Amino acid sequence: MLSVRDLTVRFRLRGGRSVAAVSDASFDLAPRECLALVGESGCGKSVLASALLGLLPANAEARGTARLAGAAGTASPDAPARPALDLLAADERTLARTVRGRLVGLVPQSPAAHLTPVRTVRSQLEETVRALTDTPRRERRAAAEAAAERAAFPAGHLDRYPHELSGGLAQRAATALALIGDAPLLLADEPTTGLDRELVDRTADELRRHTDTGKAVLLITHDLAAARRVADRVAVMYAGRIVETTPAARFFDGPGPRHPYARGLLDALPEREFTPIPGLPPELSNLPEGCAFAPRCPRVSAACAVRPEPRSQVACHHPHGEPGDPDRA
Repeated sequence: MLSVRDLTVRFRLRGGRSVAAVSDASFDLAPRECLALVGESGCGKSVLASALLGLLPANAEARGTARLAGAAGTASPDAPARPALDLLAADERTLARTVRGRLVGLVPQSPAAHLTPVRTVRSQLEETVRALTDTPRRERRAAAEAAAERAAFPAGHLDRYPHELSGGLAQRAATALALIGDAPLLLADEPTTGLDRELVDRTADELRRHTDTGKAVLLITHDLAAARRVADRVAVMYAGRIVETTPAARFFDGPGPRHPYARGLLDALPEREFTPIPGLPPELSNLPEGCAFAPRCPRVSAACAVRPEPRSQVACHHPHGEPGDPDRA
């Protein structure tokens, strides 16, 4: 469905300087698959999603490739497949008219910024139904209400304006809007923010149903419980780089992740060791020469002065599970 190679996003700063928020990110996403992209705040997860949809600010530039496989037209499953499209090379007209909402849906991290403040939730849902589907006019109201139900948005709040919604309700409204186009690829950027655990589980289950119909989901989240419920694979991001990609079963229930940072994320959970990772993530404008995690890593050695290249889907000089490792499972 999606093949990303060497995606790098740099922001130009005053004085001619620039800083890389995402560096050389590569991953694949297949139909019927959910890939969870996890990591601490500020590691570059949301910047990556914005790059895929052409939503970066004017002072940003992206390079690499992000090829979206050809997909049948949204109006009919029998429509001919489109050719593969490089999202990073597409112009704004193509992104606005062909990609956003139709081929790639977005659940935004900040839903309030994506909801029109002067229109009710119902009217925005119905307008999205009209724009993205061939639903007859007399059926649009029902289609909008069905989308709201899928996102667990209460019917009694459909005629409210965005400023009358709590953060959790705004998040569910944004999720409902993203689901309407039934896009082959869904980018869900922190879709469970502000939700209680019951609604988190319901949102995760809806994302799972989305993949079960043959579509793909890129779930960007810091909520590992939600990721465990829905993900097929987990990609761990640190300081702008993907440091490990592994099956979710291994990450959560099997031998565990191999990168020390990924292992630290799990150990910080309350139901596990509840041990926080020491220190703070580095400033992206002041990264160390070698491994960015080295100052916080219990396995650091002189070898870590050189940046590790990914080997077997993990970028670490001393990953867990190597021969001779006392923690090897």
